[in-house]
Amino acid sequence: MGDLKGRLAIVTGGARGQGEAEVRLFAKRGAAVIIADVLVDEGRALAQTLKNEGHEVRFISLDVASVESWEEAVAIAREWKGRIDILVNNAGIINRSTVTTTALDAWERVMKVNLTGAFLGIQAVAPVMAETGGGAIVNISSNSGFSGHYDPAYTASKWGLRGLTRSAAMEFSSKNIRVNAVCPGLVVTGLNASSPHLKPMIEMTPMKRSGTPEEIAELVAFLASDAARFITGEDFVIDGGFTAGAAYRHVAVETGIF
Repeated sequence: MGDLKGRLAIVTGGARGQGEAEVRLFAKRGAAVIIADVLVDEGRALAQTLKNEGHEVRFISLDVASVESWEEAVAIAREWKGRIDILVNNAGIINRSTVTTTALDAWERVMKVNLTGAFLGIQAVAPVMAETGGGAIVNISSNSGFSGHYDPAYTASKWGLRGLTRSAAMEFSSKNIRVNAVCPGLVVTGLNASSPHLKPMIEMTPMKRSGTPEEIAELVAFLASDAARFITGEDFVIDGGFTAGAAYRHVAVETGIF
């Protein structure tokens, strides 16, 4: 299950964190991978490491909010392998401010990266996939896309990704292009390891731990593979049970029901 040999995958935000885990797993399973990121030094270093391990990997600098940047990425993929089989819209940023404190430029910046970036990626890549018989697109949303996270820009972008996923799935189903969304909960990486929200979030999570980038990557790889060939237009929450009813469980534990 999950064999990706002969596939060409583009992973945005692939230089570190969850994106890096996805790149590593895709390469391990036989895909040629384009690491697309604005983090040039980190992206090049990861690409070199994986090349040294015998994998087919390239790094490209990609601004997901730029039409021209996507055109360049597609051209590179065509020149390299003549096809694009997988797109993972993983690039994303967070703002960490409330409705009353979020400036308009901050709101627009989050939307451009998290939502418009995914839209432009699908728009650029889907025609190429259609030419070569289809493909799989995985949008990285969040379990915040099911609730009211305190960061309104991030939350709205992740809700929007779920809608974009379903619209694109309907539009491209006749082209054998599947589009799904992965919605992670708390995942601890080097970027948030010292954040004060980790402990209370883990306490509220029914499984009493955070997820790992590698666990998210396994789900992404499954959806990108032929093992998921009859799945499209769906949201897959991977958050240790948080969305399923963490608040209710907390109340049950506090009152002695559990």
